[in-house]
Amino acid sequence: MPFKLKKSRMNINEIDRGKIANKKFGQNFLEDESVLEQIIQAMPDDNLPVVEIGPGLGDLTKKLVQVRQVVAFEVDDRLCLYLKKLFSQEIADGKLQLICGDVLEQWTKGSLLEYSYHLVANLPYYIATTIILKALRDENCKSTLTMVQKEVANKFSALVDDRNFSALSVLAQSAGEAQISLLVPPQAFNPAPKVDSAVLKIQKTDTLKDNRFEDFLKVAFKQPRKTLIKNLSSLYPKSTIETLFQRLALERTIRPHQVETMLYHQIYYELTKEYTYGKESKNF
Repeated sequence: MPFKLKKSRMNINEIDRGKIANKKFGQNFLEDESVLEQIIQAMPDDNLPVVEIGPGLGDLTKKLVQVRQVVAFEVDDRLCLYLKKLFSQEIADGKLQLICGDVLEQWTKGSLLEYSYHLVANLPYYIATTIILKALRDENCKSTLTMVQKEVANKFSALVDDRNFSALSVLAQSAGEAQISLLVPPQAFNPAPKVDSAVLKIQKTDTLKDNRFEDFLKVAFKQPRKTLIKNLSSLYPKSTIETLFQRLALERTIRPHQVETMLYHQIYYELTKEYTYGKESKNF
C-alpha cells in the first residue's frame, strides 16, 4: 500500500511503520523511548546545533528540537513531506531546518555546514561508515553520536590488540575518542533489523586531513591475518620496511591489529619521507 498523507492533523501512532519503511534507504525506525532518551542524555553538554541525517518519522527529531537547533537531511521525498507537516511549527519557529535530498550530495565540500555542529542520528546502515568518515574529515563537526550496526561500532571503538582493531579504529583515534554509549536490540526498531545495533560516540579533538594516510591504512589492514610487513610490501620495498621496524623495535611478525595508532602515524611518516604514495583515496 502506498504511503499517503492525511489532509487532517497527522498522528504518528496511526502509521503502519512496517509498510512505510523503504529497503532502498535502509529504513528502520527507532521507536524505543528509553533508547531515544539515552541518546539525548549522551549528547555533548553545550549549545551547538545538531545535524540529523535520516530523521525518518521524526521520533528522535521530536526530542532534539526540544533541546537544540536542528538541521535535518531526509532523502525520502515521502517522509520529507510528512516531516514538513509534522514539524510545521518548529520549522516556522526556526528550531528545525529540514533539507530534502541526499546529504552526500550536499556534503561535496569539506564541511557540511558553515558553522560548528554535532552529528546526532540513527544512520541508515548502508551508508553509516561513509557518513562517519565524512564527519571525521569535517572540521566543523565537533562530535558524532550515531546509531550504527554493532559490528561497525566495534570497529570504530576497538583498542589495539582487540581482534576488531582496524583502519577505522586508527582513524577514529586519530580524530578523537570513540566509545560505545549503549547497545540496542532489534526490538527497539520498527521494522526490526536483522542485526544488533549500538550508539557510537566519537568526541573529536582533531580532523582527518590526509587522504593518503587513509589509503595507507587500507593497505595495512587489507589482510588482517598477514603480517603488517607483508601487507605494506605491496607499497614499499620489504627491506626498507624491515629496517624501519627494527629501528622502532617492532617484531617482524607483528600483525596489523597489534600496532598502536601513534605508531601507524610514525610508520607512515617515515615511509612517505622517502617514497610517494599517490593512489586515489577510497572509502572503507
